[in-house]
Amino acid sequence: MKLSRNNGLRASAIGALVVSGALVLSACGSDDNNEPTKSGGKQTSAAASNIKCDGAKGQLLAAGSSAQENAMDLWVKNFQAACEGVEVNYQGIGSGGGITKFNQGQVAFAGSDSALKDEEVAESKKICKGGTGVNLPMVGGPIAIGYKLEGVDNLVLDASTIAKIFDTKITKWNDPAIAKLNPGAKLPDSTIQAFHRSDESGTTQNLGKYLSTAAAADWKYDPKTKSWPAPGGQAANGSSGVAQAVKGAEGSIGYFELSHATANKISTVSVNTGAAAPVAATSENASKAIADAKVKGTGNDVALSLNYETKAEGAYPLVLVTYEIACDKGNKAETLPTLKAFLNYAISEEGQKVLTDADYAPMPAEIAAKVRAIVPTLS
Repeated sequence: MKLSRNNGLRASAIGALVVSGALVLSACGSDDNNEPTKSGGKQTSAAASNIKCDGAKGQLLAAGSSAQENAMDLWVKNFQAACEGVEVNYQGIGSGGGITKFNQGQVAFAGSDSALKDEEVAESKKICKGGTGVNLPMVGGPIAIGYKLEGVDNLVLDASTIAKIFDTKITKWNDPAIAKLNPGAKLPDSTIQAFHRSDESGTTQNLGKYLSTAAAADWKYDPKTKSWPAPGGQAANGSSGVAQAVKGAEGSIGYFELSHATANKISTVSVNTGAAAPVAATSENASKAIADAKVKGTGNDVALSLNYETKAEGAYPLVLVTYEIACDKGNKAETLPTLKAFLNYAISEEGQKVLTDADYAPMPAEIAAKVRAIVPTLS
């Protein structure tokens, strides 16, 4: 497929894996109405036949990250097509809401765009009898900075200008800092409308981690918070809410997973990282940034440490990884077979392969192997 620098078209994830052997990512989501995902439909019979149901039955409830909700749509559709009588309901209510529901015992697993905090791990032990909540990375991708600005198709920003825009320190599109990064662009003397998430979000947290690392002098907020920390701007619920707000407002800018830009035909910012050329938000470029992600978790926990300051050529640094959070021990007996079967499918080669159809991409071999070894041991 054609790789466009700023229009958010999907990159070829498979090509990225062949070229770099690294993690190819593009996260997405849709939580504008917070309704459970109840996907139907069929995949090819050959693919469906590869899904192992392993005693899956009844209903499986899950909630969390909106960044992965479209991935869940694919997985749920295929899993339900293969496993008769099974219903998987995933609510894209944001990472914070998903972790809360998980630690209250309301869902079998949660999706989160950031690993559990120490206090959340401690709280999970009340639900995971004899065990604890663990982070299992399944999908991730670039966080696109989307904008709507007539006549400007190839906007370039760096970490400092992004931080100042979202912190309302830069309020005009023709600000000298933006103009310097975009020589020759016809930047209007108009007010920037910056949109952020109103709900607790791992996407917000990952943006904060990036800005507090790559633009430390300009972003002084707590990088661990999932709530929007800066004053000013306008809020919208969920990734899809921010994307819709940007799509409908001239002079606007916001942040969301790449697929929202693709689905809504929203232009995306290329980031000046200090490399030879600005880097577009694509799956392939995200893979180059996350290639050196390190596993910081221990035992059955596969939490990753991402590199937000990469200056490698073609590496897009504003990225996230979405985890499925489940109990390593102490899962409910009535949902355990379905939980394991579903997660086994999601991290399988077949489950990872289908993600490329919706701006997602597989976990790299090393990470996938770790997760594939852990899921069958859940008890």
